[in-house]
Amino acid sequence: MADRERDAVSGTETTGHEWDGVKELDTPPPRWWLYIFYACILAAIIYWVLMPAWPIGNGYTKGVLGFSDRNNVAADVSNLRSARAPMYERLAAASTAEIAADPALQEFARAAGESVFGDYCRTCHGAGGAGAPGYPVLADDVWIWGGSLADIEHTLRVGIRSGHPEARNSMMPAFGRDGLLTPQQVGDVTEHVISISAARTRLDPNGASAARGATIYQEQCAACHGPSGAGDRTLGAPSLNDDLWLYGGSRTEIRRQIELGRGGVMPAWESRFDAGTLRALAYYVHEMGGGEPDAIPVPATTETIAPEPAQNGQATAPLN
Repeated sequence: MADRERDAVSGTETTGHEWDGVKELDTPPPRWWLYIFYACILAAIIYWVLMPAWPIGNGYTKGVLGFSDRNNVAADVSNLRSARAPMYERLAAASTAEIAADPALQEFARAAGESVFGDYCRTCHGAGGAGAPGYPVLADDVWIWGGSLADIEHTLRVGIRSGHPEARNSMMPAFGRDGLLTPQQVGDVTEHVISISAARTRLDPNGASAARGATIYQEQCAACHGPSGAGDRTLGAPSLNDDLWLYGGSRTEIRRQIELGRGGVMPAWESRFDAGTLRALAYYVHEMGGGEPDAIPVPATTETIAPEPAQNGQATAPLN
């Protein structure tokens, strides 16, 4: 093999490649670089032996150490659940008054509820419970089915129109779509609903139309929404007196709701969450919206009324 040309300045052999008079030098890499390169190769071989590395068909080489990120994460989650289990049990067994008197339990319920809400509820109800058309706002103090901790927890447990045996169920008829009212009657009821709501100041209802709609409202709507439009939580019938609308508060949206009778579905979370998780989520939602206080239980009385004095020799039985 013929000797290769050497560079006159550096004394390094050239590769024989030349471009526009510039010749390529055959400069070897530094030894320190070679040592690092060989060490990397050795480390890779050791890693392939010890750790999961090569795909094989439907599996992979397990490595002699048997390391698994999946198993480690599952173990960490299991350990975390075990560590939190006592607090969840305390929360599930606590009454509203007991939670209110226990700052540590409140802090736990708030943090756990926020985590669950972010994973399962935020998609529909929005960040911070801001809501969206068809999905109720949870950050206000307006509740269709009741805003106490017990009411919220029950709604979470059984859902709304979810198919659960105890689900919250309500039905708004489609007065227009199903031909229960004529288009003109739907329009008149729309004007009446606007007239009894706080939206009247911005939508300026037609007086004559609202007057005609009042009669239809009493015949068709008052049974659920009440004669004055105050609503009925036992039926899931929202109040019509405020200016808060689940599907939109424009005249068009209010009329569309009367025409179509829309109603959404909320899942029943009873089969997904344990009692402690449900209580934590209910507590978080309750705090988020300035929830209402639970009803104060009425203590059972054991007092008996003293018998009246006997008359004509006959004793009078006590009134229990």
